[in-house]
Amino acid sequence: MEVVVNAATSVDGKLSTHERRQVRISGDADFDRVDRLRASADAVLVGVGTVLTDDPHLGVKSEDRRVERLRNGRPASPARVVADSRARTPSDATLLNDDAETYLLVSAAAPEDRLATLRDVGATVIEAGEERVDLPAALDALEAEGVERLLAEGGGELIYSLFSSGLVDELSVFVGSLVVGGRDAPTLADGEGFVADFPTLDLRSVERLDDGVVLTYRTE
Repeated sequence: MEVVVNAATSVDGKLSTHERRQVRISGDADFDRVDRLRASADAVLVGVGTVLTDDPHLGVKSEDRRVERLRNGRPASPARVVADSRARTPSDATLLNDDAETYLLVSAAAPEDRLATLRDVGATVIEAGEERVDLPAALDALEAEGVERLLAEGGGELIYSLFSSGLVDELSVFVGSLVVGGRDAPTLADGEGFVADFPTLDLRSVERLDDGVVLTYRTE
């Protein structure tokens, strides 16, 4: 499986404010770039924190791209995937609509009543791990479901977990021209942080877009 991480950050590496309030970091050209990335993916992955804060749709917005996917025998939009150890995804979350298949990656600690409710509204549940989602095992299960290219869109806890598990193949970051600040504001990679064996990246391209730059890396 190819795992691509995509994010938009401020100059100081923040994803949002310390209140977890979304900030418009990029513009229309970058939104189109993200839509193109989604159209090329089999599934889009986010953490449950992103679902609870932003209630994202994660679908392909361009009609032309949706039609092209259908012509190629694929669903109009990629599957939606949520890393949600304790099944906290609301049953009325937007990504549980019928626009595409939705997978929930949970741990054995997820309450059975929550799992039953989420299955009832159409989610496919994949259990991997005891207290937290075991991402390598969960992604293996997704691959068995036919997911060959996975686009991960955050947040910072999930991105850190993907890097710490050695699962990232490519990183694409739009860096906008603003400073957010705040020691408690989420960054590109939160979690426990690395103190050794830092993931190293190979910069492949730099592209000016909107009032910022897109940096594309491959992992080494």
